[in-house]
Amino acid sequence: MNRGLLSTLGAFVIWGLFPLYWHQLREVPALEIMAHRIVWCGLLVGAYLFARQGWRWLPTALGKPRVPLMLACSALLISINWLLYIWAVNNGHVVESSLGYFINPLVNVLLGVLVLRERLNVAQWSAVALAGFGVAWLTWQSGSLPWIALVLAISFGTYGLIRKIAHVDAVPGLGIESAYLFVPALGYLAWLAAHGAGHFVRGNVGEDLFLAIGGAVTALPLIWFAYGARQIPYSLVGIIQYVAPTLQFLTGVLVFHEAFTSVQAIGFCCIWSALAIYGGDGLWRSRLRGLTATA
Repeated sequence: MNRGLLSTLGAFVIWGLFPLYWHQLREVPALEIMAHRIVWCGLLVGAYLFARQGWRWLPTALGKPRVPLMLACSALLISINWLLYIWAVNNGHVVESSLGYFINPLVNVLLGVLVLRERLNVAQWSAVALAGFGVAWLTWQSGSLPWIALVLAISFGTYGLIRKIAHVDAVPGLGIESAYLFVPALGYLAWLAAHGAGHFVRGNVGEDLFLAIGGAVTALPLIWFAYGARQIPYSLVGIIQYVAPTLQFLTGVLVFHEAFTSVQAIGFCCIWSALAIYGGDGLWRSRLRGLTATA
């Protein structure tokens, strides 16, 4: 349990600091950044798996029922999430992106209930309802759905659910996802290079390094998340996920100086209060179980 908890927490800390990283590539189109993420991540993970197991890992992972299809779906979902997130960060929507990841735990909790048949108590349902009210408030006040936030939340929440129930280890699973996306991403980068439109190896060494190292900073938290999500209750993942959007929100407001109005504050406070209720209930019950066990 501790390893799963630490792995999941580490993943969300890295994701919470991502706006600072992708902002260094603000002159590069989001689709090109995502293509580099896929290619460099795929090369890194593929080299690691080959060094450890040769080619044995591939038939082992793909030989399980439904795994190839499930990982194809998870690859599609994570590519949508990556593309939208990078675009949002580099176009002044860090605060709205953080809202997506504040909503994400709510999506995880609901998926845990609806799909995995996990049960919630009254306090937990109250937290879900309060967070839902916060989203509804933001939607009503802005006059439109916060589509960036909702797409980010739903795509990553569903991705996490698939990786939890797919019977494949964290690193091989990421390797297969990368393999699905590798050829289209590499083809797109080759097309950019052939037309002189790419940003890689154009004389900006710092930009080149950030594009290449993006593979490592992509692979590491995904591996930690995929491992951790299989070791702990999915509803607990919903609590830990608030670490990432909190860091993203603070980055957007304090570092990038994005606007944060009183209307937004009401909606965010509802969601933060929901976290306090849900987390407090979890801590209380954990302490109660500990006291019962020692009695």
